[in-house]
Amino acid sequence: MRTNIIRQQSMMASYDVVNGWTVVEVDGDLDAHTSPMIREAVIKLLGEGHRHFILDLGFVPFMDSMGLGVIVAVTKRIREQEGSLRIASVPGRVLKIFDLSGMRESYEIYHSSADATRSAPSLGSLVHWPHPSST
Repeated sequence: MRTNIIRQQSMMASYDVVNGWTVVEVDGDLDAHTSPMIREAVIKLLGEGHRHFILDLGFVPFMDSMGLGVIVAVTKRIREQEGSLRIASVPGRVLKIFDLSGMRESYEIYHSSADATRSAPSLGSLVHWPHPSST
């Protein structure tokens, strides 16, 4: 069952739990104005016991450096809780931000949330973040 966690005029976000993953779907720009909302929503979910996240960006038409910054910030928080993070459904424009920043190799990026949830999460998957593991 999908649960709304942000419902603003400029952005909506909801989550669902699938195969041990908390799939957070963002709908709207991920920028200086909306990034703090995503950060707080993920922190709240962490506080409720969620540890393994998929950030679905399929409905994000625009992301700036503040959007990427919030992804890095929540990654650090998730890592502190021995959780994991995968990124899914990244539009080409948004993927370019990951490429230009050199962060693409630091994340597991999946074509879709369905692909990302196929395997169950494992503890310590962010232990080598921001560098990919050599396995």
